[in-house]
Amino acid sequence: MDEIKASLKSWGTELVDVHLPRWHELPEIELYMDQVITLVERYLSPIIPKEKHTLLTSSMVNNYVKLDLIPAPKKKRYNQKHLAFLIAITLLKQVLTIPEIKQGILFQGAAVGIREAYNLFCDEQEAALAVVVAQALETEPVATFDQPIPIAYMAVRGATISFATKLFVEKVIELEQKYLEENGEQINE
Repeated sequence: MDEIKASLKSWGTELVDVHLPRWHELPEIELYMDQVITLVERYLSPIIPKEKHTLLTSSMVNNYVKLDLIPAPKKKRYNQKHLAFLIAITLLKQVLTIPEIKQGILFQGAAVGIREAYNLFCDEQEAALAVVVAQALETEPVATFDQPIPIAYMAVRGATISFATKLFVEKVIELEQKYLEENGEQINE
């Protein structure tokens, strides 16, 4: 069990300084599909290990355009708005359906504007990750709902906490499975 605790602390340490790029940190130049995919993977690989999930493919991007989740590219080039949408969608699809994501994006965009909605999403996702990191590191617990949440932010808060919690649970289960395999122990039924 000490191995699980040590591995969990190591994982938590890797996530302590996770930073999602805010709108003003996204490239202002237009990018081609392969550049967009590379950037999204670079931004998200510290959070979602690539060996576990395919983060983003050109087929996914094309489907998101067809489903009106993201605007169509202009002359096969993508901009900051596309990157912001793709970062959020890639994380959110771990815990929500595509129709739910679309509805959430439409609502948040209408409520506070696309830039603010994206920056809010990044703030909330980092805060949610801090909650599970504190658990992994066995530090002072971080409260998730210690303040009233404005109605316009409830879905964002819930979705980001769901993602962070799912990530944490997957890691704990992975470590428990590894422990059982290494120690030749079986689960009693």
